[in-house]
Amino acid sequence: MPGEARSTSAARPRRLRADARRNRERLLGAARDALIEQGADAPLDDVARRAGVGIATLYRHFPDRPALLRQVALDLLGHSAHEARTALAEEPDAFRALARYAHRALDLRIAAAMSVLAGQLQTDEELLAARRASVGPLSQIIATARADGSLRPDVASGDIGMLLVRLTRPLPGPFPPTLNHRLAHRHLELVLDGLRSSASPGVALPGPAMTFDDLAAMPQRPDPTGPEPAASPDVKEVMSSNTARQSEQDSLSMKEGTQR
Repeated sequence: MPGEARSTSAARPRRLRADARRNRERLLGAARDALIEQGADAPLDDVARRAGVGIATLYRHFPDRPALLRQVALDLLGHSAHEARTALAEEPDAFRALARYAHRALDLRIAAAMSVLAGQLQTDEELLAARRASVGPLSQIIATARADGSLRPDVASGDIGMLLVRLTRPLPGPFPPTLNHRLAHRHLELVLDGLRSSASPGVALPGPAMTFDDLAAMPQRPDPTGPEPAASPDVKEVMSSNTARQSEQDSLSMKEGTQR
């Protein structure tokens, strides 16, 4: 978190015994869930309680809040990279790889937690490398699915990431976690059908097509109740360029739909 000591946050985890490793994994999972439900300021006592350990155990693994948040981000990015690489290697085609990755990302709640962590971390080379390792294979899946014609040509990589954020956040109202999770997978199947190139021939997607790099360039707004920051010149240029590119894709899609 900005303003707090970086040295403790960037400390690398030492080699752990099996029981200590299990405690660490439980703490990271509990922190992820608390972040999604309560935000970046979720009480650390609650994180420890969810993990089934004492607060002293939490502090033995993570000396401060920035250290915990940073490790949650690295853990999630590592899971994302692993799931994307595995799907790409094991599935028979790119669209099935995309579907498999999306369902696993829902299980791990990757997108929802990372959206909370945005703006809370001091970026360093390790985090940037983890992000590149995560984005790379997923971008390859999306590009391959577009190239082989199974994915709509106007779907951008950022669309996938933002869809997963929307699907992994808890529904408002009296939905138990288990039901919420089952509904998320049901709704993902509906979304996947809409992502197929055969879903709506000739009907172009509205709005800008944003890539993962575009999303990373967006200005952060940690306080959702505060004023929306003005987009930087780079972001404005990206959005303008994407809007023009999208218009070209829309025209092409409409022509293809008419020819069909």
